[in-house]
Amino acid sequence: MTQKFEFTRPAQGFAAYEQGGALKPWTFNRRSLRHDDVAIKILYAGICHSDLHALNDGWAGEFPIVPGHEIMGEVTETGPGVTDFKIGDQVLIGTIVDSCRVCDPCQQQMESYCRAFPTLTYDGVDRIDGSRTRGGFSDSYVADKKFVYHLPKGLEASLAAPLMCAGITVYSPLRHWNVGPGKVVGIVGIGGLGHLAVKYARAMGAHVVAFTTSESKIEEAKNLGAHEVVLSTDAKQMEAQAYRFDFILDTVSKSYLMDPFIIALKLDATLCSLGIPNSFDLKPILLTMGRRRLSSSGVGGTKETKEMLEFSAEHGIYPEVEMVRKDEINKAMERLAKNDVRYRFVIDMRK
Repeated sequence: MTQKFEFTRPAQGFAAYEQGGALKPWTFNRRSLRHDDVAIKILYAGICHSDLHALNDGWAGEFPIVPGHEIMGEVTETGPGVTDFKIGDQVLIGTIVDSCRVCDPCQQQMESYCRAFPTLTYDGVDRIDGSRTRGGFSDSYVADKKFVYHLPKGLEASLAAPLMCAGITVYSPLRHWNVGPGKVVGIVGIGGLGHLAVKYARAMGAHVVAFTTSESKIEEAKNLGAHEVVLSTDAKQMEAQAYRFDFILDTVSKSYLMDPFIIALKLDATLCSLGIPNSFDLKPILLTMGRRRLSSSGVGGTKETKEMLEFSAEHGIYPEVEMVRKDEINKAMERLAKNDVRYRFVIDMRK
């Protein structure tokens, strides 16, 4: 049974009113603060490829929809139960803002795997009042303190927002599969996810090999930190990778022939697919032949997200971003649909 709460905090955002529609200014109300809530003024909001899916590909549950789940802002008010945040603190909010909190994953602070499904930062259903959540393409947000994160000292505020989705999405599997010194790690696809994966794997001490279909990205991948770059369209280069890798992180979202990458795995090694294509094109016998594993991973929970932020600050890891104004949001979305970005868009919500 849902509880009724007042919605008295005016907000200005950008919403799509129908599937495939452009983002337009929209005035709505955020909820009044609950006992453990933190209210923030949004300064920067990252644009994620999933925002495109929500607007155009039937992912949305309800319109109007205000996208945005990579949020950086400043605390403006706190509920009476909040002691670890104060007005003026610089903070971050990521892809989820609540969970059931009682299932085994939630108890382990892996809320992204909540068995009752986590509450999404936008287009989710609030667990208390049943309202629809509205995202970060707006001037403010209200969230439970458990899912609000301090911006670590030394981490540049204007570049941090994409770490809350792209950053933690690649950091989590790299940590889970113990990427580090002595490991040979492959990163497939040098885009919004892959470019950060290269940086994290290098900082973790692994020998990093980037795979790309584009010759133009070879030098870019090396500049990001890859020790080697393999052109995956070159059959001879791919043949030379056989039985070499301890772990491969695949960020490609389209189905393609994966056999050469499966063959590239050592005995008992893992290929983790983050792109989640509609189907996998591979010969299962290749998994059998090396006791290899094909797996996947979701965004990290609260414990791992805090760890990722501290690691990013310690090692100076940021996404490569292109800053856009609020009046350029639709143009940025159009460019993102064409993969015309190096490598993440961030909206300056201050201007």
